[in-house]
Amino acid sequence: MKSKSILCSGAAILSVSALAAAPKCDRPNIIFILCDDMGYGDLACYGQKYILTPNIDRMAEEGMRFTQAYAGSPVSAPSRAAIMTGQHSGHGHVRGNKEYWPGSPSVKYGENDDYSTVGQEPYDPEHIILPEILKQNGYTTGMFGKWAGGYESSCSTPDKRGIDEFYGYICQFQAHLYYPNFLNRYSRSKGDTCTVRITLEDNIGYPMYGDDYRKRPQYSADLIHREALAWLDSQDGEEPFFGFFTYTLPHAELAQPEDSILQFYKGRFFEDKTWGGSEGNRYNPVEHTHAEFAAMITRLDAYVGEIMAKLKEKGLDKNTLVLFSSDNGPHEEGGADPEFFGRDGKLRGIKRQCYEGGIRVPFIAWWPGQVPAGTVNDHQLAFYDILPTFCDLAGDRRFPKKYINKDLEGDCFDGISFAPTLLGNGEGQEKHGYLYWEFHETDQIAVRMGDWKLVVIKGIPHLYDLASDIHEDHDISTEHPDIVKKMTDIIYREHRESELFKVTLPDVTLP
Repeated sequence: MKSKSILCSGAAILSVSALAAAPKCDRPNIIFILCDDMGYGDLACYGQKYILTPNIDRMAEEGMRFTQAYAGSPVSAPSRAAIMTGQHSGHGHVRGNKEYWPGSPSVKYGENDDYSTVGQEPYDPEHIILPEILKQNGYTTGMFGKWAGGYESSCSTPDKRGIDEFYGYICQFQAHLYYPNFLNRYSRSKGDTCTVRITLEDNIGYPMYGDDYRKRPQYSADLIHREALAWLDSQDGEEPFFGFFTYTLPHAELAQPEDSILQFYKGRFFEDKTWGGSEGNRYNPVEHTHAEFAAMITRLDAYVGEIMAKLKEKGLDKNTLVLFSSDNGPHEEGGADPEFFGRDGKLRGIKRQCYEGGIRVPFIAWWPGQVPAGTVNDHQLAFYDILPTFCDLAGDRRFPKKYINKDLEGDCFDGISFAPTLLGNGEGQEKHGYLYWEFHETDQIAVRMGDWKLVVIKGIPHLYDLASDIHEDHDISTEHPDIVKKMTDIIYREHRESELFKVTLPDVTLP
């Protein structure tokens, strides 16, 4: 692989291979817990009435809860790409859930349970990503859960992208199953030379679909969490560490062990639902859909509690920043019912939509003695701000605060560090002039500029004032043609053409 370059303001070019690690002192450990398809209103601390989340709520009580934090995209792979690359979805290479399966992408799910190759579109190998940067700064890196940054044996797998230890799903489409046939692992400590498959022998004795599916004993979420805890337990505090825990809960399917967590919710809902499954056997049928979904979030909350307890047990809590968020808004697949739970937090839209409900996500920061406890913050941030923030906290001063040079081809970074906000220095916080998203599947583009929100659907712009219309009910584009023009100009400035992920730009003749 070639030495990756970073193009910064003033056209300075830094070779990653030439970077020296920052001093070890005063650098925090970082854990980022990223769950899957959790809506803005799915946690009690964000107003959820039906689901218990005491550990995440405690994080919010002891840390900072953000109310205007945004995912990188309304679906998984490009949202995670924004974290990894520091680029929004008008610049980044990965802008959608492009799948690689045996033979061709048209092969239907379930036709070949062996899956000779699985995964998503790889990250650009010439663009440096977050774990590579932290690795260059002396961090030990571990990732547990979804990778979604390249198919098996591609140019972008965990072993090639700065990860020391990985356990989970290379392919996010495989991650629709909680009782899969296999997971993937890369472990430098175990002597792995590449990312390999780990067959779940106890699962493959039962069919992947049908009534016997739930007899499979190896539940992926528990397996992944145990590996994450073991990795965390192995940290001795001598070197800083970065743990990226990308749990699949509460993503469909609705499936989990019949333990006390699930039993607590069964019978708790006056009216529960059953769901008969989906065509092509993508998801198995399920009873008690409300109970299953609520239990999955409470199960995730229990994982968070165990992570916090492990940090305290090892005396690492005072020097560890923990972030919690979701990769996009709520889904309605597999029997899930976002309307029942009010999962969008009174926001319009769900997963795959660029309305607020599809991209505004819960976001909590916890770092005792550093992040002010019990604070609620309305700073507007997006996932592409995470990379520069972590660089800032890692003491990497060679990277400027804002990585943008649009006159240059190649790598660029769109994020702004929000470390000042995290550390209670809001007055020193640089702010975005606007935030940007695009998503090809539903042919949508969105721009947020202050309280103005422009949603472009198949080339047609719709304007909303979030200050008075948080649900985005009233399109006022005809009343404010000047604002529409200003925001469409932003789209033409930010969008770079992609052969893989095409969207319709707004007609410049429209008001």
